[in-house]
Amino acid sequence: MSFEYLRKIPSVNEILHEMPLSENIKRIKRERDKAIIDIFKGESDKFLIIIGPCSADNETAVCEYALRLSKLQEQVSEKLVLVPRIYTNKPRTTGEGYKGMMHQPNPGKKPNIVEGLKALRKMHIKILKESGLSSADEMLYPGNYPYLEDLLSYVAVGARSVENQEHRLTISGLDIPAGMKNPISGDLNVMLNSVQAAQTPNVFVYRGSEVKTSGNPYAHCILRGAMNKNAQYIPNYHYEDISRVIEMYHKRLLKNPGIIIDTNHANSGKKFEEQPRIALEIMRNIKHSRLLKGYVRGLMIESYLEEGSQDVNGRVFGKSITDPCLGWEDSRKLVLKLADYV
Repeated sequence: MSFEYLRKIPSVNEILHEMPLSENIKRIKRERDKAIIDIFKGESDKFLIIIGPCSADNETAVCEYALRLSKLQEQVSEKLVLVPRIYTNKPRTTGEGYKGMMHQPNPGKKPNIVEGLKALRKMHIKILKESGLSSADEMLYPGNYPYLEDLLSYVAVGARSVENQEHRLTISGLDIPAGMKNPISGDLNVMLNSVQAAQTPNVFVYRGSEVKTSGNPYAHCILRGAMNKNAQYIPNYHYEDISRVIEMYHKRLLKNPGIIIDTNHANSGKKFEEQPRIALEIMRNIKHSRLLKGYVRGLMIESYLEEGSQDVNGRVFGKSITDPCLGWEDSRKLVLKLADYV
């Protein structure tokens, strides 16, 4: 085997002992969990907005973003629940490129996963402490979830991972909302199969042990658009697309059926500046249809301090080094407009 063992990964207990949470942070996290869960249970009329950079690559910039988001949350607290999108692992289609903070706590240096695990936990703690907002992260590596399980209030499973059995079964053991994206092919049955698997109690191997889960009643769908065999983007955020998913939900006995819509990725054709238009179209459709209003629980938006993107070695503070994002001022204006629709 051509494996070179570089260093031993610290256990979850070692990391959590080294970087514990205060009782105040634990309390804030519980309150945030409840606010988000109530949306998916239909016990809250508030709308969920998961918003933030494509990848969390710089602690200072991401914390600045979260602080701004916290102030914005105060303005829209009666209508919206804002969740910082703090993605610390990045799937790479070709295996090349920046793979996120867990791999490279400093994008300009070589990978160091031990330091990366500590860096991402440190950043999530700082965000929660300073902004009072618990975050969303993507589950790229199911076995790493325990390093952040006491900090996250939302988890997403990406389009490349949603068909993976380990991801589905791991989500079945979480007690927070978890979104299952449609695969890149756009197959809606695959997405709903994933939700069903995540809501089902399971017995499987996890982190070297045989485990039993009770099923996650808050697993739900995320529509992110698709790509056909000719590499053309196919959006699935329109009224007819959402209605089709609702019809498919009706054929399955799933708990808390909900839909989150990703305004970027294939839905925008990777054109980040289209996100406000897409978001407002969705909100108009929800306002028009009581059926959609009962299922669409929120939106995902890619946003950072500065709009667009730059090379991984770029020096613009708060500008994405992966996919391009909406800038802060446009993001702020969009969030205020969304609040007017709720």
